[in-house]
Amino acid sequence: MLSQLVYVSTRKNNCTTAEIEKIVASCQQNNAPLDITGVLLYSETNFIQYLEGDAKTILSLYDQIKTDPRHEQVRMICYGPVSERAFPSWHMATKAISHNELAFRTDITSQDKQTFKQLLTGQAQSDSRALMLLKKFFEPATQPVKA
Repeated sequence: MLSQLVYVSTRKNNCTTAEIEKIVASCQQNNAPLDITGVLLYSETNFIQYLEGDAKTILSLYDQIKTDPRHEQVRMICYGPVSERAFPSWHMATKAISHNELAFRTDITSQDKQTFKQLLTGQAQSDSRALMLLKKFFEPATQPVKA
């Protein structure tokens, strides 16, 4: 069953830009054969990742992600079935974000900004709300922001 999973975590201080590049390279290598797509946002202090694919596959991947030493306090925000992929051609698009200047590609309300900050602190959101906010970081195109 096609499903989605969103989690947030706290980035450890020793997780450098080079380590982020390793994460992206691993996603590019491993996600395509598993038919996993999604996006990864990261800041100096947090990760937020949206995964979509077969339910068992993304849950298994999430179990592996939780043990990655580059982050801690991994919290699932939402999980559930979806009727179609939100990011069908991106095995893992990435974008760096700043907590002080959240740069969305579309207009965003103050309520959306508050909801996104709640996401980053691990407060659960509805599946549709989390996805809607994550989509606002990426142009509706078929090419990833950074692959």
